[in-house]
Amino acid sequence: MIPLSAPEFAVVLVAVTVGAAVQGSVGFGANQLAVPVLAVVEPRALPATLSMWILPLTVAMAVRERHGIEVRNALTIVAWRIPGTVVGALTVAAVSADTISTLAGGAVVAAVVVTAGGATVPINRATTAAAGLASGAMGTATSIGGPPVALLYQRREGPVLRATLAVTFVAGLLISLTGQAAVGAIEGWHALLALALLPGTVVGLAVARVLAHRLDGPWLRPAVLTLAGTAGLVAFLSGLA
Repeated sequence: MIPLSAPEFAVVLVAVTVGAAVQGSVGFGANQLAVPVLAVVEPRALPATLSMWILPLTVAMAVRERHGIEVRNALTIVAWRIPGTVVGALTVAAVSADTISTLAGGAVVAAVVVTAGGATVPINRATTAAAGLASGAMGTATSIGGPPVALLYQRREGPVLRATLAVTFVAGLLISLTGQAAVGAIEGWHALLALALLPGTVVGLAVARVLAHRLDGPWLRPAVLTLAGTAGLVAFLSGLA
């Protein structure tokens, strides 16, 4: 049985629908919108329900724009997400959550400011490895694993950015779900709630198809920078508070 009242479920459904629309059009951002809502309404749903809900979203994104996937870079990012996940887990065990949030959020904001100012980071084996490592560590420690890869790909075309990010997210989510299942952190109601939220994914992706066409081109990079900067700022301020 899903432990949410009808009004609570409605609030969560709206949040994940908006999150799916944002991620489907920009390439990331569903976590930033859905996590705070679930944390207030039903914190026990994190991270299992969210991971199971986002998985079909990212799979659909990767399939929809599969022609844009940069396979070699995606594989490098995925490979380095694994040690990044270990680093994130060890960091969580050794450092307070507030400190992690402040440092990670500050790093994202700094990266946004630097790249917005015109600095260009080449996409090569070294930078994709660094982005994968940072994404795994930050995703595990703070749930904001999207910005490192999104900032690296901010100058790429929309389909390339979205599809490549989606592939890396699919791999990361499968790793996370495997770990959660291994430690007994997934219960039946987590899966039921994720399944009940799937209509939000369908609606959000339909909206994203329209938004993506409008954002692609000169508007996509500002959208990526704005979303990444907002996520970093929220994490930074949350840590300070």
